[in-house]
Amino acid sequence: MSGLTVPVSTTDHIQGSLDEPVVLVEYADFQCPSCGEAFSLVKRLQQRFGEGLCLVFRHFPLVQAHPQALPAAITAEYAAAHGRFWDAHDALFRNQQQLGELVYRELMRELGLPEEGLAAAMDDSGNLLRIQRDIESGMGSGVTGTPSFFINGALFQPRQSFEELYDAIVQAGAKRS
Repeated sequence: MSGLTVPVSTTDHIQGSLDEPVVLVEYADFQCPSCGEAFSLVKRLQQRFGEGLCLVFRHFPLVQAHPQALPAAITAEYAAAHGRFWDAHDALFRNQQQLGELVYRELMRELGLPEEGLAAAMDDSGNLLRIQRDIESGMGSGVTGTPSFFINGALFQPRQSFEELYDAIVQAGAKRS
């Protein structure tokens, strides 16, 4: 069983507190259909477990298969620079079927962010470096596809479906109490 080789830190995108009984790290690609399905599940898990669950998102764009994965990740990072990562994250997954420049520009308008800054963000080496660090941390932790989840640092590999995350989170929370 693989473990998370790069510990979660304040440089990650975090929803909740790292002190919660369960820290769920997700490596995902905004254009990946399986990640889109997992997005809905993760939202339900967050509602179910509330403050008992901390969510950490790390980029793992599969650029060969998903040409909009990297631009979407950069769009999310641009929003993050303005304190709006999670708003962008949710909107990108909700609009997964239409990802592209029009969606990114509309998202900027909805978030009240300067559209012209998004074009510069696409060429910003800092954004690419941030995303590359996530990819490298995932590869070092055994991530081979998306979505990939780690529960309290341990790789979660479902036998049949990602719905099994629920039971795994309950078990992990029980171990920490």
